[in-house]
Amino acid sequence: MIRVAIIGTGSMAHYHALEYQKLENVKIVAACDINKENLYGFQKKYKIPNIYTSIDELLTDCEVDAISNVTPDNYHKEIAIKSLERGKHIFSEKPLAENYQDALEMYEVAKSKKLINMVNLSYRNSSGFQELVNVVHTGELGSIKHVEASYYQSWLTSKYWGDWKELPQWLWRLSKAHGSNGVLGDLGVHIIDFVTYPVGRIKRVNSLLKTFIDKGKRVGEYILDANDSFISMVEFENGATGTIVSTRFATGYRNRLDLKIFCNKGGVCITLEHGLDSNSYKITRDINTENMYWDTVYVESTPNNIERFIHSIISGENGQPDFKVGADVQKIIDSCIESSEKQVWIDI
Repeated sequence: MIRVAIIGTGSMAHYHALEYQKLENVKIVAACDINKENLYGFQKKYKIPNIYTSIDELLTDCEVDAISNVTPDNYHKEIAIKSLERGKHIFSEKPLAENYQDALEMYEVAKSKKLINMVNLSYRNSSGFQELVNVVHTGELGSIKHVEASYYQSWLTSKYWGDWKELPQWLWRLSKAHGSNGVLGDLGVHIIDFVTYPVGRIKRVNSLLKTFIDKGKRVGEYILDANDSFISMVEFENGATGTIVSTRFATGYRNRLDLKIFCNKGGVCITLEHGLDSNSYKITRDINTENMYWDTVYVESTPNNIERFIHSIISGENGQPDFKVGADVQKIIDSCIESSEKQVWIDI
């Protein structure tokens, strides 16, 4: 039996708890949060035997094999390193850290301790995306030439997830002081992995980050200074070009991610909307006739990230995406920030 402790009991923690409880060889033995109201409600809902308001107390007092880190971004490094130093496997929410150096340090500690480490880049849960990646990697579509990727949300203009001006779970995402890198750190981390996993490493970026001050500059303790939209032109190491964009002002789209990869012998594309479980993608190979069409390909389900994390602990072989992937994505995010500040291309 693998004993898991969940650190942080906000909205995303409920997904972690539900997924762990589906697995026969896993038991959630503890939860930890400084927000006692959230903590008590979480304990009651999932019947968790032990609760703590301090990660140090949990690591000292509780018999636990693995940590699920669902805290805000600025706590990721501290919790990960403390857990790894105490010999715990760790599954961390994204982004892995607030900057590349912290993410790299987390990876190096995990590597030195030879412990299982994974980051929840959750769109890898899509079986359609996993098969799209396999098709691109076979080379059957030829060389990659151009990529388009977008991630659209609109909770700054719509109230489908509640009124952002009244909810800390959204307000902290708009505030640098609360550990947010804005939409680039929140959604960009997903879409950058969504692009680089099938296409390969990015060579250089030219980015524009925008904070829309007309939405307001402050709500209570939250200074609303993190970016709301970003646009990045990218060049990959394999020579392909592309664009990566994201915004929270995409009125009409609740939670939509699109990826198109164009090669010299065909192309693939996928759209994920609302849920993360798309079991299909589209492909075209019709390049020698006047007809153009896209075939929809349906595939069987693949294990999600939490299932892969537990399997990794059992097998001893670290699954993907690991902390190295998380650090690589964070390096690109840091480069996008630098590019926007200096208004120049930045080599990765």
